[in-house]
Amino acid sequence: MMRLEDIDKSWTLFLDRDGVINQEKYQDYVYKYHEFIFYEGVPEAIKVFSDCFRYVIITTNQRGVGRGLMTEADLLDIHVNMVSDLEKAGGRIDKIYYCIADDKAHPCRKPNPGMIFEAQKDFPDIDLRKSLIVGNNMSDMEFGRNAGIHTVFVTTTHPEQALPHPAIDLAFTGLPDFAKALQMR
Repeated sequence: MMRLEDIDKSWTLFLDRDGVINQEKYQDYVYKYHEFIFYEGVPEAIKVFSDCFRYVIITTNQRGVGRGLMTEADLLDIHVNMVSDLEKAGGRIDKIYYCIADDKAHPCRKPNPGMIFEAQKDFPDIDLRKSLIVGNNMSDMEFGRNAGIHTVFVTTTHPEQALPHPAIDLAFTGLPDFAKALQMR
C-alpha cells in the first residue's frame, strides 16, 4: 500500500489529462486549445508536483485523432499551449505520451500499460515501484495496476465511484486536494 509519506523526489508522477487536468467534454473531445479549460487550482497543483516528483508525465488516450475527428497537429497545439500555461504557473511537464489508436488491443491504449513502458525507456531511472498514476476512470487505475505502479483516483467525473476499491490506493476530489495532502505530510 502506498503512503504519502513515502513519496520523495525519486518518485514519478503519471497524470491522465481529460477529467484530471482539464474539464472533460461529456462524450466528446477537446478539439482546440480554446476549449481546454483547466480545473480550478490545477496549475498550482502541478507546481507542487514539480517540486515533489522527479518526473511529471502525462499519459492520455486521444482516440479522437485516430477516429479522424481532429488532427495530430491540433492535439500537439493543445499540448504546447497547456505546457506553456503550466510553466507560467511555475510547474513543469517532463513529457506527454498519447495514444491515438481506436483499437482497444493496441499496447499503448489504456488500460494497456504501453505508455508507461515507453516512458521507462525514455527515462531509464523511472522506478515503477516509486511511480503512481492519477486518473479519473477505472481504466486509469487498471493502466497503473497493469504496469505495477500505484494508483490515485480523482472523483472529478465519477463521484459515485465506490471506495475503497482494490484497484485504488488513494482517492481525492481532484489534483488540488492531492497536492494539499502532499504538502501537509
